[in-house]
This record gives sequence, C-alpha cells and structure tokens, in this order.
Amino acid sequence: MTLLQFELAYSRDVLYFVFFATITAYNFIKYFGITKFHHRRLAGWLKTIQIFSLMAFIAMCYYAIELSVNSLVYLSIFGLITFLYAIPLVPIRYFRDEQKNLRQISGLKIYVIALVWAFTTVSLPLIEVEVSINSDTVITFIQRFVLVIVLTLPFEIRDLNYDSIKLATVPQRIGIKKTKTIGVFLLLIFFFLEYFKDDIDYDAIISTVIILFVSLLFLLFSNKNQSKYYSAFWVESVPILWLAILLMLG
Repeated sequence: MTLLQFELAYSRDVLYFVFFATITAYNFIKYFGITKFHHRRLAGWLKTIQIFSLMAFIAMCYYAIELSVNSLVYLSIFGLITFLYAIPLVPIRYFRDEQKNLRQISGLKIYVIALVWAFTTVSLPLIEVEVSINSDTVITFIQRFVLVIVLTLPFEIRDLNYDSIKLATVPQRIGIKKTKTIGVFLLLIFFFLEYFKDDIDYDAIISTVIILFVSLLFLLFSNKNQSKYYSAFWVESVPILWLAILLMLG
C-alpha cells in the first residue's frame, strides 16, 4: 500500500522481509510462553508451528541482509520493542501491578501494536528507498497509526471476557460505548488528514472513504460475544481489502 501510495518501485526485499518478519514476530509473541519450558512435551500442532516459524525466521534473516544499513538500524529498535512485548526483561519494580513485559503494562498494549505497525508498513519502505521525510510521509504515518488503533478496538472489546483487568485496555477503562465513540472520532481524523497532504490523490480519497465506512461498521457492530472469525478474520482483512481497492483504482 505504501509503495502504491507514494508511487515507488516494487521492493521485493522489503515486502518479503515484512511478510516473514510478521509471521516470526506474531508466533514468537503468541507461543513463547507456551513453549519456553515445555519443548519436549509439545503437542504435534505446536511443533509444526515452531518448525514453520523457524523457516520464516530464516527467510526473514535472508531478506534482512539485503536491506540497507539505515533500515537495519531502525529495525533493531522496533525489533527490540517487539522482543520486550513478550519477554520480561524490563524490571518489575518500574511498573505498578507487577507487570512483566510491555504487553502487560497497563494501557500500553494498543499503542505498541500501532507504533510497530505504522513503522513497519510506512516508515520502513520509505527509509529503504531513501525517501525524504516530509509532511505527507508524517501524515501517512499518523493515519496508519490511528487506523491500527481503531482496528484493534474490536479485539479489545472481544477480549473483555478474558483479559486481566490489570491490562487496562480501552474498553476496560471507559466501557464499550465510549470506546466506540473514540473509535469513530479517530476514524474521522484518519479521513480528514488526507486533505492536509500536499499531494492530494482522488483515488486515495476514494479508497480512504471505503475503508472508513468498512472499519466503522466493524467497530460499531463489535461486541463481547462476537463470532470466532469476526475480528480474527474479517477485521484482520481490512488492510487486504484496502490494498485490493488501491490496485483496482490504479
């Protein structure tokens, strides 16, 4: 999407790196707590995921070598953030409620996710091709950051039945109704920021409007008892829908 929006050439190394890094990071965060002490007694499906993740990690390293030094410097910072998201290296005494990692620090989870994704999908491709930072790139970064926060809200609403109260997610702190209100406000920011860009593209405006309404519907109809695939499949597919729209309009 970023390559299309900024009319950049196809960048195989960046795209494949992000693809394999996503698999590696997601599986590491999701399954590290399960596998770290029980590797000899893992269920077959979990061993399969481990092998798959190892292959993705090797592929990620291969494409990382092809990236520029500048990209690798920034990636090391956000890679550390991702690592600390799952691993309790931050001293407990610095945080209340005895949190152990970034994921468990009250109220921080959603912003860590949005920050890492905004960097990975906006900043990294631009750094790799040495595009200078200007108002349009900053606005695009903010838009992506805001949209990821909105798309995370249906997950937090779904997880109200399961998340520890110590996580202090947005719905836990202000309730579902106010969470949706904030989400609507953020979507308006996401849309109107498009008009502050120096280079206004009408195809981009059309795609932004469509994604605005799709995300709005998913947000408004989300609830604690949503179906298994409501967030895990349909909300997750919004970026893919956005990419498909941009490809069709282009």
